Amino acid sequence: QVQLVESGGGLVQAGGSLRLSCAASGRTFSRYVMGWFRQVPGKEREFLAAITWSGDSTYYADSVKGRFTISRDNSKNTVYLQMNSLKPDDTAVYYCATHYSGSYFFTQSYKYWGQGTQVTVSS
Repeated sequence: QVQLVESGGGLVQAGGSLRLSCAASGRTFSRYVMGWFRQVPGKEREFLAAITWSGDSTYYADSVKGRFTISRDNSKNTVYLQMNSLKPDDTAVYYCATHYSGSYFFTQSYKYWGQGTQVTVSS
């Protein structure tokens, strides 16, 4: 069992930046590929980024490539999402998750999820 808690969301103006954190419980955190997703009411949850256990490999959705950066600190059991050049379309609830099986890009490939943190980007 892994428990995930996201933080760092809030209200920011367009063009601004935020850094989200996802703190994980459990000694096996470093074994997991971790992912970030977001969801807008009425829409499916969207993959944003994933990072391998070592941090050597990262994967991004085209919609955030070049603006968002995923990283992790296994000594702190924490994964981060640095978000720059934010746009109003980035407004959503952001979730982190542990990968279980399958493609890193698919929501159903992830097993444990946090409760989410709201990000609102004003124009």
